[in-house]
Amino acid sequence: MSTDTPTSPARLANVRTRFAPSPTGFLHLGGARTALFSWAFARHHGGTFILRVEDTDVERSTPEAVQAIIDGMQWLELSHDEGPFYQMQRMDRYREVVAQMLAAGTAYYCYSSPQEIEAMRELARAEGRKPRYDGTWRPEPGKTLPEVPADRKPVVRFKNPVDGDVTWNDMVKGPISFSNGELDDLIIARPDGTPTYNFCVVVDDWDMKISHVIRGDDHVNNTPRQINILTALGAALPEYGHVPMILGPDGEKLSKRHGAVSVMQYDDQGYLPEAMVNYLARLGWSHGDDEIFSRDQLVDWFDTRSLSKSAAQWDPKKLNWVNAHYIKASSNDDLAARVTPRIAKRGGKTDGVNLAAIMGLLKERAETLEQLADDAMLFCGEFDASATPPELISQHLTDATRPILQDFAAQAAQIEWTRENIQGLMKPLLAKHGVKMPLLGIPLRVAVTGRAQTPAIDAVLELLGKEVVLERLHRI
Repeated sequence: MSTDTPTSPARLANVRTRFAPSPTGFLHLGGARTALFSWAFARHHGGTFILRVEDTDVERSTPEAVQAIIDGMQWLELSHDEGPFYQMQRMDRYREVVAQMLAAGTAYYCYSSPQEIEAMRELARAEGRKPRYDGTWRPEPGKTLPEVPADRKPVVRFKNPVDGDVTWNDMVKGPISFSNGELDDLIIARPDGTPTYNFCVVVDDWDMKISHVIRGDDHVNNTPRQINILTALGAALPEYGHVPMILGPDGEKLSKRHGAVSVMQYDDQGYLPEAMVNYLARLGWSHGDDEIFSRDQLVDWFDTRSLSKSAAQWDPKKLNWVNAHYIKASSNDDLAARVTPRIAKRGGKTDGVNLAAIMGLLKERAETLEQLADDAMLFCGEFDASATPPELISQHLTDATRPILQDFAAQAAQIEWTRENIQGLMKPLLAKHGVKMPLLGIPLRVAVTGRAQTPAIDAVLELLGKEVVLERLHRI
């Protein structure tokens, strides 16, 4: 971490950002990163972070998916200031704005059938033009519109400007421009009157006074359409920033095969939320060479000018490194509280053991809480001597080592049970029997834990407790 004290980016007034997921599945990594950037930007400027649920895809949106998104946000501690707002609860407002636009002439009814629209596109392709709606029902001065077909419900289209360009200075990508001639008249309401995605987004951003929109760059093509509708409504335009996608380790778009699963699955796998926030922030944002930083530092330093224009690459090894750092930096008591339910799931018991001390012994080598729970079963699980691999017994519990272990047990019974006293027994015992440490340490491990490898044996014996250790040694 750098030792200099950087100057924090200047604060803006009245910043309002939003995270607007569609609840058609879990909160995935790309969505979590977008939420994090929007949250950090709002927090940096002392602004407002809004959660908006874009649930107009009725067939795919589910209450379970909504809850999964909220759970993911809570786990990452990305608290929202307003919301959650649900688009399905705002249908009357959308219809009101559609009616206003029809009255103002910035929208119109289109009676073209889907078959007619497809024919228009086919003709455009055949003539080497961009496939699009040809404006048959677009009202223009002096233009005679076709006769309205009987029993056909119309869509409502936005009357997009035909001349000029839509240009904005993207907070991430810099200047972006689209020709209005490339944009057809977007459908803003379906035949049944339900509004479309791009229209709902515009009305929501307008009503919620969103000042800055940070989202994935798969939305770049939506932005000129949304800007044109906002302009037609006389609304203030947000500033837009489009963040490149996250790639998998193989350079392809991150997907389930790369582990692009629910954010909450990383909780299940034993990652700390503070580590995930740290790692996600570094996927497309940087502050000098800093790799490890606190949530407060992220908020203090966050600046959209430091967002990368190029795609970030997911690196599981780097995530493990970051998580290991946060595990080492965590207090033993905090780790004990986090790991207790994981031990219980494994059938282990934490009553009567010094779990905080166990965490202190194990955390230096652990990359996840799951690994900590696995390793803690040495102290919290049932010990079954008969489950010790026979090859370990034949190799290490021999006629040569048993007398040494019996001598160790006899002397250990006389001491106060501390790591220092246990360690103090060993050197004289090795000298007495004329052997080196492996001929005591490994047999001790096998006899007492059923394993040939453990953390430092004196620390393990101390934490197992005098009664347990002596009872197991007397069995050999």
